Amino acid sequence: MTQGNTDLANALLEQHVKHEMASLKGAKLRKFLDTEVSELLNHAQTVTLSRLVSEAQIMGVIQRIVVDMELDAGIPELAAEMATEVLNAPVQETTTLGDIISREQATGFLEEALELRHQRERVISEIMAHPVYQELVSNVVYHGLVNYLYEDNLITKSVPGVGSMMKFGKKMANRAVPGLDETFERRLKAWLSDSLPGLIARSEQFLHRALSDDELRDSVMAAWVSVEDRTVADLHEGLGDVQLQEFVVLGYEFWLRFRKTEYFKGCVEAVVAHLFAKYGDRPIADLLGDVGVTRDVIMAEIDALALPIVDVLREEGYVEALLRRRLSSFYKSAAAKKVLQQGA
Repeated sequence: MTQGNTDLANALLEQHVKHEMASLKGAKLRKFLDTEVSELLNHAQTVTLSRLVSEAQIMGVIQRIVVDMELDAGIPELAAEMATEVLNAPVQETTTLGDIISREQATGFLEEALELRHQRERVISEIMAHPVYQELVSNVVYHGLVNYLYEDNLITKSVPGVGSMMKFGKKMANRAVPGLDETFERRLKAWLSDSLPGLIARSEQFLHRALSDDELRDSVMAAWVSVEDRTVADLHEGLGDVQLQEFVVLGYEFWLRFRKTEYFKGCVEAVVAHLFAKYGDRPIADLLGDVGVTRDVIMAEIDALALPIVDVLREEGYVEALLRRRLSSFYKSAAAKKVLQQGA
């Protein structure tokens, strides 16, 4: 390329950059983006999801970004700081629980929960069968019987001095027959052990009858009425910054482990498979419409975010530098050289 052609190529490059810079701001940029959004949505009427991307590609993205990506230690620290700011925000003092969830919504959640009768009965049965609960029942009955025998029965209450005499007699009997207390305790607890299955069964039957839909509905709604006018700050009173940060860290550690489990993988695979079964052979426009992404929604976000971001990048000189990197190689290419020589 001769010097004259080189100068001409440089002049064309400068004019091309100036033209593009003028078109990438203000009303011209918005008109360009508006046109391109329309063109893309037109193509979305015919291009299917499976043509754009496959199940394997989507699973690969999830595997790389969600499962395998190493997360910096600063993430839980930042999350804990943000949670603390939320906890201490002034809005906590002025917002009531009823402002967040209406009574109608709470009622709706409750009605749906009451439909889960089988699950409720199963939870009750599992609680009753738990060794901790059985030990609790055994101790409550044991101490109740002992207290009744020595303190709270009708005779000791009605006849002055009988309670003291019984305690005195108990002490004397223990002196006369060492270990009598232990023998009595062993026998009573042995009787409780034999009687416990029946006690548990009757307790379970009682709870199934007592925890009817009407009883639960009345109890839960009464509890709701008592808290719906309390502020969020009142409800999390006693939860300090340190405790909150510890919960955030625990949640983060749980996520790091959970995302690598076969359970998480199976759930993700089920969701992706269903997405492609439903939309794989349908136009992208169907998926966008079902999730509420319309042309107006896209343009609203372009006005709110894309245009201001481009303005900043242009002011920082990035846009012009990008154009020069993109265009200069063409004006220095053999193709451009050939055209300029022919024009000469």
